[in-house]
Amino acid sequence: MFGLSPLELCIIGGLAVLLFGSRLPSVARSMGKSVTEFKKGLRDIHEDTENNASGRRMTSTYADDHVEATAPRFEPPVSEPKDEPQKA
Repeated sequence: MFGLSPLELCIIGGLAVLLFGSRLPSVARSMGKSVTEFKKGLRDIHEDTENNASGRRMTSTYADDHVEATAPRFEPPVSEPKDEPQKA
């Protein structure tokens, strides 16, 4: 497991008991939840990249938040501008 010998695992386990004591089950539980959430995040990222690579639409909620920019419509002037005398 992780390239560690049984003796090394026993030493690490002993240190964990010394450091965390009675809190060891809660620490292990929170670490397990953290690993699970990390794996979920990686899986979501992988699915998004697979969907984008295959040309399918993203399933993310952020995909619909994008608003395309539009340019103002050009309206030509109704009449030609009149030449006004310039003041000196």
